[in-house]
Amino acid sequence: MDREAVPVTGVDGRRRIARTDVLLADPRLAGAAGRLGRGVVKAAVVAAQRRARNGEIPPDAVADAAVSSLPVTAAGLRPVLNATGVLLHTNLGRAPLSEAAREAVAVASGATDVELDLETGRRAKRGRSALAALLERVPQAEAAHVVNNGAAALVLAATTLAPGREIVISRGEMVEIGDGFRIPELLAATGARLREVGTTNRTTPDDYAAAIGDETGFILKVHPSNFRMTGFTRGAGVAELAGLGVPVVADTGSGLLAPEPLLPDEPDAASMLKAGAHLVTASGDKLLGGPQCGLVLGREDLVRRLARHPLARALRVDKMTLAALEATVRGPRTPTELALHADAAALRERAGRLAARLRDEGVDAMAVDSEAAVGGGGAPGVVLPSAAVSVPEPYAARLRQGDPAVMGRVEDGRCLLDLRSVPPGQDEALAGAVRAAAR
Repeated sequence: MDREAVPVTGVDGRRRIARTDVLLADPRLAGAAGRLGRGVVKAAVVAAQRRARNGEIPPDAVADAAVSSLPVTAAGLRPVLNATGVLLHTNLGRAPLSEAAREAVAVASGATDVELDLETGRRAKRGRSALAALLERVPQAEAAHVVNNGAAALVLAATTLAPGREIVISRGEMVEIGDGFRIPELLAATGARLREVGTTNRTTPDDYAAAIGDETGFILKVHPSNFRMTGFTRGAGVAELAGLGVPVVADTGSGLLAPEPLLPDEPDAASMLKAGAHLVTASGDKLLGGPQCGLVLGREDLVRRLARHPLARALRVDKMTLAALEATVRGPRTPTELALHADAAALRERAGRLAARLRDEGVDAMAVDSEAAVGGGGAPGVVLPSAAVSVPEPYAARLRQGDPAVMGRVEDGRCLLDLRSVPPGQDEALAGAVRAAAR
């Protein structure tokens, strides 16, 4: 028997804290144990008992406190309303999946035909329908392959095409991609050698041509997706490099499959292949709006070499990623696309309605103009006109710790809840969270 707590009533008649085993017999907690696991529920009970011993809650409120603190799932992740105005917030998992992708993940979570031909009963190509969907969206590609993230796609290309050989890259494209990881170090770890050409701000096609020799594995073009360089600059485009006699690999980064008029400076897979790139690598969890994965698109013989390399087995994605990717590519517009194309006037109207309702309930709220960003290492410097609900700065911490958690941003002593990154269907949840923070 668990003896972490004393009986409910002591000999002096005073209310005491119920024993753990008694609390776990509460129908609400017993039911939760079947859904979340006994360990998770017991931890919530023990934490509530500790609060009662510290005088934070009454002894007879322990069961209620334990129930209210239970997580939504057995995992530690909590849902968050992204009201930062950053559409692809890296710390919040970047792209939120579409409803179609979430439904596909639910189906894929059980036994599926991910590597089976149901008609013949024999083994089939893994992820074949997801790859077919990619090729439908990017007909300029002869073949496609999927790995677990964008950096892995680049590593697989370097390991396959340039083992012990040179990768020719402009000095202006030796970028850091986040969290301290740098492209040159990533490539050097594959055993390839980097042949730097040009200068930080100017690299010409002649610089590349002069560096190509028998030791060249391929030319790498890296889109500096998380910064901009202006002024006295020059770069060589894929079309200028495609005829130099070696493969050209274009790392587009952000995951656009086709041109996006709102982001004219953001490269896309179709345009890079049309310009002559032999391979394109990209992320699937950024502007594409899908799950975290890395895409390889391009010439069939090169893609096949990458897919058959022993490293490809270590970098492959699971069935749920494949399902989410296919549903993203084939399905309706993703939350990221909808947020990117949201009308600024409509956002201002939403902010005005929300702020007015909250003021009627005694909350210090107002609608203000705002500026949103793409984020996720994409479209640096692009400003998206937006609107936000402004509340007092102390609300920021309360909203983060609420249920649901809400992440805003603090500017000029106010907490801004930017609506471009909040789907309209979540307005009620956002308003409820603000009311709770006001209390």
